[in-house]
Amino acid sequence: MREYYTAQLETLNTNMIQMGALCEDAISAAIQSLLEDDRTIAKKVTDTELEIDQMERDIERQCMRLLLMQQPVATDLRVVSSALRMIADLERIGDQAFDIADITKSGSFQGFSGKVHIKEMAKAAIHMVTDSVDSYVKQDVQLAKRVTEEDDVVDELFLKVRRELVKLIHTDQNASEQALDLLMIAKYLERIGDHAVNVSEWVIYSVTGKHM
Repeated sequence: MREYYTAQLETLNTNMIQMGALCEDAISAAIQSLLEDDRTIAKKVTDTELEIDQMERDIERQCMRLLLMQQPVATDLRVVSSALRMIADLERIGDQAFDIADITKSGSFQGFSGKVHIKEMAKAAIHMVTDSVDSYVKQDVQLAKRVTEEDDVVDELFLKVRRELVKLIHTDQNASEQALDLLMIAKYLERIGDHAVNVSEWVIYSVTGKHM
């Protein structure tokens, strides 16, 4: 029975990695669509977001089966219950990647997005998502804590992007619409960072039994 349970936990880990990878793909595609002004890439994010939603449902069912049939205790119980919490944040990350792609489909940012630090901010946010999921799979508290520190980088980049956009609006009022759209995109990236922090905090709880 224990061998079966261990195998189920390994499957859960694999599914969590896959869901995290889909989130990374969705963010990357959304930002690529923005930087390259390519609406066909933006449309692909919709399909990825649907996959993320399906994975959330699949992992939720898997966790419920483990809780009901195996009745885990102590650390095992925290690992499974934390996964249930984490997939909600990963699903929201997928939603926000979709929101970014939706903005890129409705406007043109050719030669405009490169004037602000959106690309760097997206890279930092993706790194946070990767580390948060890795910390769960490895049950690595130190890696999870580093994710909370990385959030400071994303927050600082958001403030930098906001300052850059305000400056652009003052120098070119015709760019105000694109600037506001880019500010929304930056806000979505900041929220993605926040969700990655939530994931890492649940990792810490699953290992230590203590909430941040």
